[in-house]
Amino acid sequence: MSETTVVLSEEVREALAGGVPVVALESTIIAHGLPRPRNLAVAEELEGLVRSGGAVPATIAVLDGRARIGLDKGQLERIAGDPGIRKLGHRDLGPALAAGVSGATTVSATAYLADRAGLRVFATGGLGGVHREWTRTQDESADLGLLARVGITVVCAGVKSILDVPATLQRLETLGVTVVGYGTEFFPGFYLSSSGERVDWTVRTPAEAAAVVRARDALGGPYASLVVANPVAEDEQLDPALHDRVLAEALEECRERGTVGQAVTPFLLEYMMRATGGASLEANLAAVRGNVRLAAAIAAEL
Repeated sequence: MSETTVVLSEEVREALAGGVPVVALESTIIAHGLPRPRNLAVAEELEGLVRSGGAVPATIAVLDGRARIGLDKGQLERIAGDPGIRKLGHRDLGPALAAGVSGATTVSATAYLADRAGLRVFATGGLGGVHREWTRTQDESADLGLLARVGITVVCAGVKSILDVPATLQRLETLGVTVVGYGTEFFPGFYLSSSGERVDWTVRTPAEAAAVVRARDALGGPYASLVVANPVAEDEQLDPALHDRVLAEALEECRERGTVGQAVTPFLLEYMMRATGGASLEANLAAVRGNVRLAAAIAAEL
C-alpha cells in the first residue's frame, strides 16, 4: 500500500500503532444519502458514537486523488458540502486516484480501503445485493463480490429491502461470506427489523461476534468478510404495512419509467423517502446509529 495514494490520518495511524480499536465509516451516506446540512450533522454524530464506544472513527473518502482513511473537520465538511463529490465504488478507485478527483466511497470501496489500511471493523446502514429483476438485468451490487475478497467485519442492518433478499443471502453463501444475526434468528430488512428470512448463526454479544472473527482468523486464509446483521429496533423501524405498500408502488413506477442499472437504487430510495414522509430515512438513520454503536463494541473486543 503506497502512502502517497492511501493516507491515514494521524489519529487513525496512532490508534492502529497503539492497539486502539478503529471503526471504518463510509462517506456515500454523507455526500449522497442525506439532505444538506443535516448530512454533516449526522456524519459528526456517527463519529461521536464511535468515540463514545471507546473506538476511533475512520470515515473514508477520496480527496484530490488520494484515499483518506480518517477525515478531519474540514475534510468532512468538504464531503458534506461539495456538490461535485462523485460516488466511488471499488472499481472506480483506480481511475479516481489517477485522475485526481474527489469522491465519497460506497460499501465496496470503503471495505476495500479499510481492509488495505488494516482496519478490522466497518459500520454501514445496509449492503447492496441482488436486484429483484436479476434474471432480466443481471444487476448485482459489487458489494457482494468485494466482501468475498477481504477479511473485514461489516456491521449492517441487512441489505436494502428494495432488493431480492433471499437471492442476496444465497449469493453471499455461494461467495463464502459468513452472515450472523445479532440477537436475532432472522436477517434484518434494513428499514424493518426482519426480512422474514432466517439466518444460520446468531451471536448475542459483541464478545461473541469478536470470538467468531478470532476463530476465523485462527483457521488462516483465504479470508472473506463477516457480516454481522444487526436489526433496527422494532420501535424505530418503518411501519411494515406502509413499507410493503410503498415499495410495491416504487417498483411499479421504476418499471414504467424504464429506470435501469445504477439509477435503480437511488430512485427507489428517494421514492420511499417521499412516499413515507421521511419515515424511511429516519428508520435508516436509526439503523445506522445502532450499527455504529455495535461496531465500536465489537472493535473493542478484538
